[in-house]
Amino acid sequence: MSTVYVAADRARLTKSGQTLVLKYEDNTQRVIFPFRTDQLVLIGNIDITTPALKLLMHHQIDTVFLNKNGKFNGKITFNRGKNIFLRLRQFRLLDDEKFSLQMARAIAGGKIRNQLVFAQRIRRERKAPEVTQTIGQMNDLLKKVQEADSKERLRGLEGSAARLYFSIYKYAFLVDWADFPGRSMNPPKSNVNAVLSFLYTLIKNRVEAALETEGLDPYASFFHALNYGKVGLAFDMMEEFRVPLSDMLTASLFNLGILDEDDFREVNFRSDDDEFPLEMEIVKEGDEPQILPRSSVGILLTKKGLTRVITHFEKRLETEIMHPWAERRMSYKQIIRYQARHLRRVISGEEQYYQPFGIR
Repeated sequence: MSTVYVAADRARLTKSGQTLVLKYEDNTQRVIFPFRTDQLVLIGNIDITTPALKLLMHHQIDTVFLNKNGKFNGKITFNRGKNIFLRLRQFRLLDDEKFSLQMARAIAGGKIRNQLVFAQRIRRERKAPEVTQTIGQMNDLLKKVQEADSKERLRGLEGSAARLYFSIYKYAFLVDWADFPGRSMNPPKSNVNAVLSFLYTLIKNRVEAALETEGLDPYASFFHALNYGKVGLAFDMMEEFRVPLSDMLTASLFNLGILDEDDFREVNFRSDDDEFPLEMEIVKEGDEPQILPRSSVGILLTKKGLTRVITHFEKRLETEIMHPWAERRMSYKQIIRYQARHLRRVISGEEQYYQPFGIR
């Protein structure tokens, strides 16, 4: 079973017998076999006929909709857990300050440790004094994580570590045209940020699907603040996968010449544009807030660039490594499922502590 990605400016998904057929504007077609597919990711303007939708429902294929810019629009899911007792326990643990703080420490600490491992690799390759100094500062923050007595404090430490990490991330790139002046999103302001943002979206979708398969509620988070419509638990668990599945992969895509300058395009994002949307700007004039449109130039991957990134993301997911504490070899795809299962066992009380996945 696999995830099938479709990127198109305009296409139509139809049913033919027991297969799905994707028809492009240039009259070319692509056949998708439902029995081989567990998730469908549609990027761009892709229509779905009613018979095709029924076939997706019959095979319970989760379908994710992304904008042309890789921004998550929504999804059809069939993996909603039926174990109400597990979810009830998960909701009750949100009010357990000791448990929530323990979980938050694990998540924040796991993310910073992975960032430190990659930063140390960068230092060995580039030997920049700034990198050495930043690693020392990040180590100091990691020590404070274990002493933090509130989730607000932990979020502050994690944010500080992220700013330090991204201040030296530029040293991971060996080609001059890889542009990373700092982390930017909504919209991404450089080619490196365009790849990072797209990969983070793909990781979040994978993690969310794994959590739902295990019967957990992806909205009920322990580290990220609860918010309406925010899949906070998916953001919690994806923190441990950002470095190996996005940050390191992004550097490789540039350094190994897999991506080139033609794989990116400049786009004008506007708050009144459905294709490339921005949030409205709210300003206060007098007693009444005013909602104003705004625009901003961003950098996105082209369709060819998206295809290259997706191909190598899927290859990375199939890469087998030794899980550091499970003590057996697994692919990254299996590790995501393993960690979701581990989290479910911690929430159900079968295991005591959550251990985030760590790279070496």
